[in-house]
Amino acid sequence: QVQLVESGGGLVQAGGSLRLSCAASGSIFSLLVMGWYRQAPGKQRELVARISSEGSTYYVDSVKGRFTISRDNAKNLVNLEMLNLKPEDTSVYYCNAARLVAGTQYDYWGQGTQVTVSS
Repeated sequence: QVQLVESGGGLVQAGGSLRLSCAASGSIFSLLVMGWYRQAPGKQRELVARISSEGSTYYVDSVKGRFTISRDNAKNLVNLEMLNLKPEDTSVYYCNAARLVAGTQYDYWGQGTQVTVSS
């Protein structure tokens, strides 16, 4: 079992920055693919950024060049640095951990943290 706790959300003006952090419990953090998703009211949850256990990253096109995902396996932390925030980035952001075991993917979710960007 993996427990995830997010922090760092808040209210910021357009053009500002925020840093989200996700602390994970357990001893298998280095084996997990870690990701940040977001969900705005009335919209589907979407993958924002993901980082593999080896450090390979993926970003959705809308955040490329503005967001950076990183992980610290020694501290069981994954961060999302968000620069030049736009009003359309306003969402609840969720930390996700995924693990593939014998062909079955197990997903774990944090409780979510609100990010609000004012224009």
